Amino acid sequence: MIDSYQLDGLRPLRRTKRTWVITTIDVTEEEKGPFPKYAGQLFNNRSFNTSVKYLISGPGVDESPEIGLFSIEDDENGHVYVHRSIDREKTPSFQIRFDIVHRETGQPLDRPLYFKIKVKDVNDNAPEFPKEEFSVTIRENHSEDDPVFQVTALDKDESGTANSQVSYSLSTQMPLLDGFPFDIDPTTGTIHLSGCLNYKTASTFKLLVKAYDQGTPQLSSTATVNVAIEDANNHPPVFTRDNYQLQISEGREHSAALWLQVEDEDSPYTPAWRAKYTIIKGNEKEQFTIETDPDTNEGILSVIKPLSYKDDSEKRLIISVANEEPFFSCENGIVMISSLEPMNTTVNIKVTELQNVPQFHPPILVVQKEDEMKPGRVFRKYLATYPDGGPNKIRYELSRDPAGWLSVDENSGVLTVVKEFDQESPYVNNSLYTIIVHAIGHDTPPQTGTGTILLYLSDIKEHMPTLVDPSLDVCDKKEMRPLIIKAKSPLVHSHSWPFTFELAEDSEDVKSTWKLGRNFVSSILLCQFHVPQSKSKAVVLPQEGEQTFINYNEESSKPLCHKLYDQSALEPYWASYAPCIYAQEGELEKSNSFHSLSMGSDDLPTDFLNTLGPKFSALDEICQKRFSSFS
Repeated sequence: MIDSYQLDGLRPLRRTKRTWVITTIDVTEEEKGPFPKYAGQLFNNRSFNTSVKYLISGPGVDESPEIGLFSIEDDENGHVYVHRSIDREKTPSFQIRFDIVHRETGQPLDRPLYFKIKVKDVNDNAPEFPKEEFSVTIRENHSEDDPVFQVTALDKDESGTANSQVSYSLSTQMPLLDGFPFDIDPTTGTIHLSGCLNYKTASTFKLLVKAYDQGTPQLSSTATVNVAIEDANNHPPVFTRDNYQLQISEGREHSAALWLQVEDEDSPYTPAWRAKYTIIKGNEKEQFTIETDPDTNEGILSVIKPLSYKDDSEKRLIISVANEEPFFSCENGIVMISSLEPMNTTVNIKVTELQNVPQFHPPILVVQKEDEMKPGRVFRKYLATYPDGGPNKIRYELSRDPAGWLSVDENSGVLTVVKEFDQESPYVNNSLYTIIVHAIGHDTPPQTGTGTILLYLSDIKEHMPTLVDPSLDVCDKKEMRPLIIKAKSPLVHSHSWPFTFELAEDSEDVKSTWKLGRNFVSSILLCQFHVPQSKSKAVVLPQEGEQTFINYNEESSKPLCHKLYDQSALEPYWASYAPCIYAQEGELEKSNSFHSLSMGSDDLPTDFLNTLGPKFSALDEICQKRFSSFS
């Protein structure tokens, strides 16, 4: 096929006689030969009664691309030949120049003719995907109205022809299920769901997508689409018990007083599995809270305001549970997001008088795993007694041991190992395993005390906070500013503050010389009321579970011990902390104003008190009046 045009510039319009005559020049890609092969002929009227010579030049002849592809083998008659196979996808057309000259003189006999030879396409290219394999993740509750994925294949054959028109189909879907859960649009390559997914039945799918053209012969290629399914919430949490019985002693807060278990068939540690607990009835006075253990999914019921035996000896809580993620169901192959009514359980609470409740010693027992803790060996003897020294008829039972590692003798309180301790257990959180033991009295009604055992499966020192400075120098000054003692969290608990500080030694020398001041969450003020007449040095000596300052005095060599506890390590399951102690009991040190108090650290700016607002300024004035009365 030829599109011809002249490039001789503009001339006045006039009718001229056509001099060039060209037959169809037919060139098809991927021809097999033999070569050279006749392609067509051109003729010029000037050749009558004249000895002429036809010339050919341009791309495909003596210029790139494809030099030497075309030639005129018979230059007297203008026969055009092609010398080898052509790839249309590389060069779809050639623009060639024809000239006619006098054979003897070489003078041009007519204007040159420029024409375009278009290479005919054959279906020699299959559609191609950009990759052989694709991966996509969708939720189990994915709607069939939303596309899952779209594949696109390109065909290099001539655009707009059947050779490059691509269609799509799904060749296989694995695993094989009843019916095909996926469909594909044959024109766009968009993959959709044709029904509901079930994560329990199949959590992954492998789809083989076929792309094919409409040419002859029909060519095709394939690509794999891996579809991963994320579990969604189609199984509600269910309480393992319909009701619970709990005894709570009056006048005290009780952290983790009761653990409520639920079963959920969705994938653990996903929003579809995580439980949210709510006290829907019985907590009108806001005396209780319930939280979710992130590892076991249990509900942890705590008493945050002391109960009164006289005011309310019995209480009844109704607790509901739901998942973090909305529930969905499949109805006639369609995903329906619905609001499912939460599951409920009842907690019946008996409030007992404090003096009749057995108490464990200590209430929280911290234990480091030992190599000897094998099945059949004694773990610990954990006893409780009555505060008033009453008859010690107490029965012991395990309230919480979710992995079933221990047993307890109900009469002696001796705990025995029954299973190997497994640090990979889902009930272990940061190498910490929590055990709760109940001590039940024989009175009527029976009273129950609670003891907590914190079992560390790794080195317990890894869970202890440490002091930042290994030593502190104390100079002999009449007015010494308080020392700021800083602590840092252990590696396994990057934010385990607030910390509790205390002086480990209670000798009279220490009490009369050193006092603990204000606690600033991760640091505390250490105040010296008596300054020795020599330079002292505070040195840190690490011990298990505590940090010790040694106040080295050349005259007396009296040690100053300073215990440091990580509250989050000792109390990992509740957030009730003792009030911070801002000053120890003793004689007041007179100060003109709160603004003049020495804080002794760059961490506390000079205008720190001003930043506390107008209420503190008012307190400042009140205290100044009080101080004046001491003068």
